[in-house]
Amino acid sequence: MTIDAKYLEKFVKVTSKAAIASYFLVGKKDKLAADKAAVDAMRTELNKLDMQGKVVIGEGSLDKAPMLYTGEILGNRKGPKFDIAVDPLEGTNFAANNLPGALTVIAVANESNLFNAPETYMDKISANLNERGVVDLDFSIKKNIYNLSEYKNKSPSMLTVCLLDRPRHKKIIDKLNALGVKLKLITDGDVSGALLVTNEKYNVDLFLGIGGGPEGVLAASALDTFNCFFQGKFLFDSIEEKEIARNLGIKDFNKKYELNEIVSGDSIFCATGITSGDIVDGIKKNNNEFELETFVTHKSMGVRKIIKTKYKI
Repeated sequence: MTIDAKYLEKFVKVTSKAAIASYFLVGKKDKLAADKAAVDAMRTELNKLDMQGKVVIGEGSLDKAPMLYTGEILGNRKGPKFDIAVDPLEGTNFAANNLPGALTVIAVANESNLFNAPETYMDKISANLNERGVVDLDFSIKKNIYNLSEYKNKSPSMLTVCLLDRPRHKKIIDKLNALGVKLKLITDGDVSGALLVTNEKYNVDLFLGIGGGPEGVLAASALDTFNCFFQGKFLFDSIEEKEIARNLGIKDFNKKYELNEIVSGDSIFCATGITSGDIVDGIKKNNNEFELETFVTHKSMGVRKIIKTKYKI
């Protein structure tokens, strides 16, 4: 079942209003306040919509931030049933410190079509290809690079790999350096990092490494529209995390999830810039008007673009 095209504009408004709410706290050194502003605005806007939207991926419990709670029902309950995944402020540190790349993000699918991911880490990989066996989470770094090099007809030294700059990735970074691969290291924001493979203009051939599981699901919903490759494997550090996952219906804790197991059917994805980054420009304020950019996809309609909107104060 397709999602009515009218909802694309409505969800763009949701992320735009959340971005504007956070904008007033950019550079104020208070990431929780910036996050809460985005959460509150997003909840307010979602509750205005003709829908019954269930939050299957909320945000915040890992860092004790304000939340749109998993299981929360949003909308006026008079329209279609949707699964909703949110990250009202991706890059809380970016917003707090007025650094590039702060976004507000939402993904929407029909009921039961979006994976209910636990708040754990996920090992993930994405690339702009739709063939199996080229890159894979189970392959070594060397095999992934050599296979991708052959597939793209580029030498390893011409490939660029994006990953989070974290101590946990030191061995991966060392192996990539040994292969002569170019690196794009990011400090936060692995939703946007995964999306850099969608267009050659971003000059990223592969995204990989360990990041947030919910962020993996959000990125997957956009990557699906681009017919890109994505795999994810949840990582559980404790019995408590496994119990939470079990309650969400996860039985195999070592399972490698393909993209079509994370998001199925039609979907809409919106990411609005708060501060300028690789994907979209940040908010520009001109007198009493805000200018915003939103990266949007709508699978059934073939929408994959950046749109500009304006809102009066």
